[in-house]
Amino acid sequence: MFQGHAKRVLVLGGTGTIGRAMVRALIDRGHEVVCIVRLKSEKNQVRSLEDLGDYLPGAVLRVANVCDPQSLAEEGFCGEAFDAVMSCLASRTGTRKESHRIDYQANLNALRLAQSRKVRQMVLLSAICVQKPRLAFQQAKLAFEKELMESGLRYSIVRPTAFFKSLSGQVARVRQGKSYMIFGDGALTACKPISDGDLADYLADCLDAPHLQNRTLPIGGPGPAITPKAQGEFLFSLLGEPARFRSVAPSMLKMIGGVLSVLSRIYPPLAARAEYARIGHYYATESMLVLDPDTGQYNEALTPSTGEETLFDHYRELWAQSDMEG
Repeated sequence: MFQGHAKRVLVLGGTGTIGRAMVRALIDRGHEVVCIVRLKSEKNQVRSLEDLGDYLPGAVLRVANVCDPQSLAEEGFCGEAFDAVMSCLASRTGTRKESHRIDYQANLNALRLAQSRKVRQMVLLSAICVQKPRLAFQQAKLAFEKELMESGLRYSIVRPTAFFKSLSGQVARVRQGKSYMIFGDGALTACKPISDGDLADYLADCLDAPHLQNRTLPIGGPGPAITPKAQGEFLFSLLGEPARFRSVAPSMLKMIGGVLSVLSRIYPPLAARAEYARIGHYYATESMLVLDPDTGQYNEALTPSTGEETLFDHYRELWAQSDMEG
């Protein structure tokens, strides 16, 4: 149960899946939350502050551009005092340009303003995959992590493992009787998935728990590490049928990325597609677990766990919802 003091918190990235859960956790604990949001067009309709308010009940919403320091200062911070800044910002595409703009520069804009306004604390949602920084977005995240650690603010850098949302894309496919897609034999990688709610509680804990401050914090959900093959087998068990898999060789993604990278020298827009292929290959071949510095291998036992909800609990809920809708 929350035992800390209520704080005034400025939140960046609060409209995303994890961001919304984090805002709910903060408000449930009695914190005053101000969210920086942006208005955008979706399906030819402009999302209003009233619409966004439905996603973030209880929070104060302010429209500002996190990529513009002046806008963030005048329309976000508004010259007011805050106890902490919490950021769930993340680039949507992972391309080099957007990663630098969002994962690094937008967070840096907030950090510099926090420093100038004597904010004492910042909590950052990062990613466990930065342990092997082969991709543009990983390098951008690491660059900002370094800035935060050297800032003088009390910090918490939270590096979660896989999210439930990212692992639920094939539920509908299996319900339709189609094969579950895997890379290689489906056991090349493993992760300890964490739910939105459990991660949100962990992020909120960082505001008041000293043992979670001035640290880099890898974190996964409860239970053992799970391979893609095990995920497919569980979904087919819900269907009551033997598991069926369709395998794709990870080397295909590596080859595609290499070809697109070469072609991008002639046609630069292909550089983004090359990066997408590299991202796909990375996740097809690297586990989302703590990397043991002594062995260079991913280690389930070294990957901390929190919360109560497992990925298979989530799959059961999705399955039940589909049954009701069907």
